[in-house]
Amino acid sequence: MKTSVLFCMLLLMLSACSQNKQWYSIEDFSKVKKIDAHVHLDTERSAFVEKAMTDNFRLINVSLEVDQGWNDVYRKYGDGLHQHQSFPKTVDMVTSFAVSDWDDANWEGKVISWLDSCFKQGALGVKVWKNIGMVSRDSSGNLISIDDERFDPVFRFIEERGKTLMGHLGEPKNCWLPLDSMTTENDRNYFKNHPQYHMYLQPEMPSHEDLMDARDRMLEKHPELKFVGAHLGSLEYSVDVLAERLDRFPNMAVDLAARMGQLFYQTANDRDKVRNFFIQYQDRILYGTDLGDNGERSQENLYRSIDENWKRDWEFFVTDHEMQSDLIKQPFKGLQLPKEVVDKVYYRNALKWFGMEDEKF
Repeated sequence: MKTSVLFCMLLLMLSACSQNKQWYSIEDFSKVKKIDAHVHLDTERSAFVEKAMTDNFRLINVSLEVDQGWNDVYRKYGDGLHQHQSFPKTVDMVTSFAVSDWDDANWEGKVISWLDSCFKQGALGVKVWKNIGMVSRDSSGNLISIDDERFDPVFRFIEERGKTLMGHLGEPKNCWLPLDSMTTENDRNYFKNHPQYHMYLQPEMPSHEDLMDARDRMLEKHPELKFVGAHLGSLEYSVDVLAERLDRFPNMAVDLAARMGQLFYQTANDRDKVRNFFIQYQDRILYGTDLGDNGERSQENLYRSIDENWKRDWEFFVTDHEMQSDLIKQPFKGLQLPKEVVDKVYYRNALKWFGMEDEKF
């Protein structure tokens, strides 16, 4: 009898050990090396970076042009460069360029010269933002499209230098719906507060399909260019549709920044589909949040926001807990991805797609 009990206990212990080897736990959060591949540090203060080091994160700071042309680019890149030089093993950089002087005959040369200088300072890649296709216009009043031939020498230069193009092109598909028809609370809140980007209110503007088609034409012209589609490549509404694009463009990956609500929504409706997507495309997905620091919030509030996002997402990916989030109205269940998938999404894919070194930190 004692032998039988001991044998059963041994089996249970072996089973528990086997499960522990297959899955991470919530308690493993700060023990595992991670990269947040999409943050915005628009300040020289070090609070965000210090929090990242405590939680075992490296960061990729992303620059962009918003509405101030090259002034945006220089300022945002300058803050990122300061953070990179202050914390070279923790902060890497993605630079950007402006299209505010699009009609200047020397525009392509200016952009390439600027990018070259950024690459020499350690920039891993270049971001293009949604102003291309949705806001910025040439002197004739035409929207500038990402597949315009004037971009071709710039994208060839990025490819030749072995760098990565990050693209926030378009918006969530909810952007073309009325507020009360949107699927997630995060989209509803964003477009309520940013009506200038709410395309439902501007029917004369390009459709979601128009913007995705332009992006796809650009990728077709540059098949060897490494491309990371920010925000799930603006195909956040359907992992099936996103899978089709990843199959079509083998040099395309996506990050998760600011689109966890859409993942939660799909998980609430079909968890197995979302989980299978992550397992099948485990080499093409990068963890990112779009979190940032502009120096205005108290450190306490900043850290609370970081914790809420990083720890919520970790729980979603590594456990099968029943969860709720203010991003959607429905409850959902964590994906509990295998360790090797979590390691790729949270760390190794960023190394691969941005050409980063596997630093010990």
